[in-house]
Formats: sequence, structure tokens, C-alpha cells
Amino acid sequence: MLPEGIKSATEERYEVVGNQKKLLSKKEMVFTKNGRIKSSKTVDGSGKVLQETKKKLWFVEETYPDKEKLYRKTRWKPKQRERISTYAKKRDKASESIYHYNKDGTVAKIVDNFKSFQTQYFHYSGNELTEIVTKDKDDKVINEVLVSCTKKDEKGACLNETRTSTQKNYKEELVFTPVYD
Repeated sequence: MLPEGIKSATEERYEVVGNQKKLLSKKEMVFTKNGRIKSSKTVDGSGKVLQETKKKLWFVEETYPDKEKLYRKTRWKPKQRERISTYAKKRDKASESIYHYNKDGTVAKIVDNFKSFQTQYFHYSGNELTEIVTKDKDDKVINEVLVSCTKKDEKGACLNETRTSTQKNYKEELVFTPVYD
């Protein structure tokens, strides 16, 4: 749910313990005209590259420093669904997820059909994400994360977001810095 006209952005992810913040990762993204990520680079708190992505014609290429490349392919399905499959060597399937969308374009749930078989449910208040609930294949709650946006820009993008896990006693802060056309 990013605003129109976004050209690039930086997302910093911090772990919050007490009143101390520790940088976990920093992701720099460049967007296409329709708001999809064209390329990205993620580094850890010390500046070491964790992942780089590049959008190709039919797939997204993911490069990691310590393992082989992965290729992510997206296929649209009927009834507001999108199937995202990840392959190693363009043929060995590594994962598959089904993204279910609400009519307004927000994510309703993500179903992992390959490794963990977990489902993430996204809850909104108005047009703002408020909670992410993760359940296992037996519909048992694994984790609940409360999401709150503490600062927005003039276009409505959330610049500062807090995510608090109720199950795992974990708190995270995301700082988003967009650049518009």
C-alpha cells in the first residue's frame, strides 16, 4: 500500500530492547512505475550484504553472498490471488506461497505451500495494517504481531512502524524513507 509516484526507498529494521535500538538490516529499493520493486540491496547492521534482487522479464533474481542464486516467479490466479514460487537453478522448486488479496489491494493472507505450511493473516483498521497472526497447518496460533504506525508523510506512507510480538516478547521498529518523483 505504497503511494503513487514512489521512485526509491530505504527501509531500516531495528530490534528494540528496553529503550535501546539495534540495527538489524537496511534495505535500499528502486521501484518500477507501477510500484513493484525493480531492484533491492539488503545489508546487515555492520554493512555486510545479505541479499540483492533484480527484476527480470519473467522472474526476480535473488543473489546471496553465501549460497546460490534463487529465482522467484509470480503468477496471478483467479479470485484476487497470486502464486509466488522460488526456484534454485531455475528448475528446482525451493518454496511456494499463495498471496490472497482484499478487493482494495491489501494482503489478506499468505499461505506457505512448501516448507512450514504456515499461514499469515493480515488484519486492518481502515486502510492501515494493525495485526499479523501466524497459524500452523492445524490452525493453531504460532505468533501474533501487533503493528502500529507512529509517523506518516504527506502522501500517507508510514515512515515509522512498530511491530510487537505478543508470543515471543519481541519488538521491532521499521523506519521507511521514500523518494518520490
